[in-house]
Amino acid sequence: MDEVATKIIEILKKHMKESRDDIALSTALTDLKIESLDLAMIVFDIEDTFGIEIPYNANEEVEDFKSVGSVVDRVKALIAAGPAAAGAKA
Repeated sequence: MDEVATKIIEILKKHMKESRDDIALSTALTDLKIESLDLAMIVFDIEDTFGIEIPYNANEEVEDFKSVGSVVDRVKALIAAGPAAAGAKA
């Protein structure tokens, strides 16, 4: 697992009500029993950690947040796009 994935899993663990040590890229976020307020805090924490802005619209981007791996992929894409593009929607 790379550094981005490791940091995201650490952030998830920090905000989870029930700790788990078996989180993998294939783990569905729904399996982690993360409440909506906790998810918002996770997004803020990820943004601060990686210096990015995650545009999130529940109606349009649900696919991007289905699994731990999809979150990692989204964060990597935002990092690659750079700070100016991170807040822009295509």
